[in-house]
Amino acid sequence: MSNQTTHHITLIPGDGIGPEVTSAARKVIAAAGVVIDWEIVDAGAGAIDKFDTTLPEETLNSIRKNKVALKGPLTTPIGTGFRSVNVELRKTLDLYSNVRPVRSAMGISVHHQPINMVIFRENTEDLYAGLEQDIAPGVAQSLKIITEKASLRIARAAFGWAEKNNRKLVHAVHKANIMKKSDGLFLDCCRRVAAEFPKITYKEIIVDNCAMQMVMRPYQFDVVVLGNLYGDIISDLAAGLVGGLGVVPGANIGDEYAVFESVHGSAPDIAGKGIANPMATILSANMMLRHLGESKAADRIQAAIVLFLSEKQFLTPDLGGTATTDEMVEGIINKIKLLR
Repeated sequence: MSNQTTHHITLIPGDGIGPEVTSAARKVIAAAGVVIDWEIVDAGAGAIDKFDTTLPEETLNSIRKNKVALKGPLTTPIGTGFRSVNVELRKTLDLYSNVRPVRSAMGISVHHQPINMVIFRENTEDLYAGLEQDIAPGVAQSLKIITEKASLRIARAAFGWAEKNNRKLVHAVHKANIMKKSDGLFLDCCRRVAAEFPKITYKEIIVDNCAMQMVMRPYQFDVVVLGNLYGDIISDLAAGLVGGLGVVPGANIGDEYAVFESVHGSAPDIAGKGIANPMATILSANMMLRHLGESKAADRIQAAIVLFLSEKQFLTPDLGGTATTDEMVEGIINKIKLLR
């Protein structure tokens, strides 16, 4: 039984609706019989007054100790203010693989044939390396960094996952027709890794064509591997095909540590109103359970969510309903109890 093991997990509640949706995920996990000892730590805007930093060392040390964390959304100022804590967390802990499953089998907003793709986004470099400067009045420069090391390991993460999960196709997304050096290196690394997995079909697609194909025929994609910027954009586009960021989970995984989080923002405009959609965070927590080896509990939660959504009751306003966060959570928990 899963309740015979106690897992020690770091919890970063986050900003805005973060505390609400992470609390919802904790309730669902408990209902499935998984016992977790949560170590609650701070990060983001809420940590500045207490620690004078957005990413306290004690938060990093907690994740280093526990190896696994569940994180709520953190606010990042646009244009000014502090740098993204999400980016800093990924870089500091070398969480190089951003994994986003995108499925339309959840009973919400299906615009196409069934979609079941997994996106592997490189997480540590590219234009997100943060190497920016003003080089002349009215001229700003950002440097795009692509390395062999990072490109090889994200490709291996994608192909390795595909092999383990019996997936047959991997697309590498690029703009090597224009950025021949940087994206050219990324493609070269993907090709070298593809040669190590001869049973998996390997294809390449230019990023703008990928965006169009995902809108027109998204079901053709299985596993997709991309650089940081393309991955950020394409993964959100894919989420829009299956109901939005509110129903898509995510994980940031490295060789030593894993941080699981929903891909949506902190939604400060609805924080505290009790109407936040917790589904993406619950699904991210379910990815975490699989990572921890709690597959039976994860399967039960997944089945409960599919059953819950198929009835289209107790949905939060962003999904077209009028339910509160607590009502949605209660609905999911009731389905978990039915499936025991």
